[in-house]
Amino acid sequence: MLIRFKVGNFLSFGPLETNADNMPVELAMTAGKTRQKQSHVFEDGNLKLIKLAALYGANASGKSNLVRAMLLMKQTVTNGKLPDASFNKYCKSDASNKDKESYFEVEIRLNGKYYAYGFEAVLSRGEFVSEWLTELRPDGKEEPLFSRDIRTGDYDLSGWKSDDKRLRERLDIYAGDIRDDASALFLSVMNQNKGSFYQSNKSASILLETFHWIITSWQIYYPNQPINFVFGVTDMYFQKLLQLMSVFGVEISGFHMRDISDEEHKRIIQSFSIEERLSLWSESVRLTAFLEDNPSKRGSTNSPPQMYGIIRAPKGLLLSFRPDKNKPQECKVLEFIHGNSEIPFQLDEESDGTVRLLDLMEILILGEGKTFVIDELDRCLHPSLTYQFIQTYLEAAAKRDIQLIVTTHESRLMDFDLLRRDEIWFAEKNKRGETQLYSLEEFNTRHDRNIDKAYLEGQYGGVPVFNTVFPFQEGRHESE
Repeated sequence: MLIRFKVGNFLSFGPLETNADNMPVELAMTAGKTRQKQSHVFEDGNLKLIKLAALYGANASGKSNLVRAMLLMKQTVTNGKLPDASFNKYCKSDASNKDKESYFEVEIRLNGKYYAYGFEAVLSRGEFVSEWLTELRPDGKEEPLFSRDIRTGDYDLSGWKSDDKRLRERLDIYAGDIRDDASALFLSVMNQNKGSFYQSNKSASILLETFHWIITSWQIYYPNQPINFVFGVTDMYFQKLLQLMSVFGVEISGFHMRDISDEEHKRIIQSFSIEERLSLWSESVRLTAFLEDNPSKRGSTNSPPQMYGIIRAPKGLLLSFRPDKNKPQECKVLEFIHGNSEIPFQLDEESDGTVRLLDLMEILILGEGKTFVIDELDRCLHPSLTYQFIQTYLEAAAKRDIQLIVTTHESRLMDFDLLRRDEIWFAEKNKRGETQLYSLEEFNTRHDRNIDKAYLEGQYGGVPVFNTVFPFQEGRHESE
């Protein structure tokens, strides 16, 4: 689970020296002092974490920049290098920021322990400056596992000082290979073709687990980006999906998997871009590997139903496939049945709101152990649907280890019958145009307060401020 995310010198987030106490801006999922709605809180005896954070702010306040910062960190760890598009993403509040380090760090809970992983980089040069992984102990002490100072070439693997000599020698070799490489991350390198290494060196598995949390458990989505792949679902998934869509008032009564000819399959694949073809291929390989590692999931007379992969394709299609390396890939088009009609509808024939809900259902059905970040949750949704989704999510989250971070303008969610104070966050820019984040918990607002109204009146900040009248208003008065 996510404990904190920290960022500095990225888009509207200023460098460390312009922030309070030279600290990065952070979004914290640690629970506040309020005792309301304890079912919204995960607790393990040492740490209390909230399972929802709703971030408010005026347009251009930096809400989406927080999502972009998270996604940049995820992409960088996944690929092992900074994306080319990140080279001009430093904070432009001051020209000197171009040559300053940008800061990215996540604090996470893994297997009952707490860790901080992060790196610094000069984005304009595409170069890493430092990298670290630290265990955060419940007593407040920090135990470094590894750290790198890339400018000097120094690295420290003291976290494994008590392990066997052979393990330490292997880690020294891997670290030494990228000692002076400012374009590579040690965490990523340690997850490239290293399966046999972790099988024989269990004590180093935190490198594998941290990497996998970032790339698989941390799910980040922009408003126009569909949740385009659902991994390893069974027939039960569709039954739950129908039940949930009914809860939200969407009258989808069934699903139809339409067989497609080899010619149509070929035409669909040819309509993909190169990136989309690679994505479909890689996800197919991933699901095939999963089924090979879990033979009982393949389906037989004495085992659970077969598993599907579902991917969003161009032209408004949903493709369902059952990969098997011994057979041609079985691929079908997933369509929808409404009411008593026998005529199926394709995805692009559904309303934008229905498609948005279909995307969000993965969180409620398959979200166990994941931290979802959704930019503009309320896009295409009626206000009542947005409220119902959050309410349904919180009911589901009460029994599961799952987190949801959303940006939104839907002030109706600011309801103490629905949310706790520490679940409501604000983004606001200072005089330098740099984004600051803060929680409603800082205001110690009474639980009988109408916070929706108080927010819109500007009492907590994070709302638009209008300084001038529109020119057309002046022209209208003149003509009158």
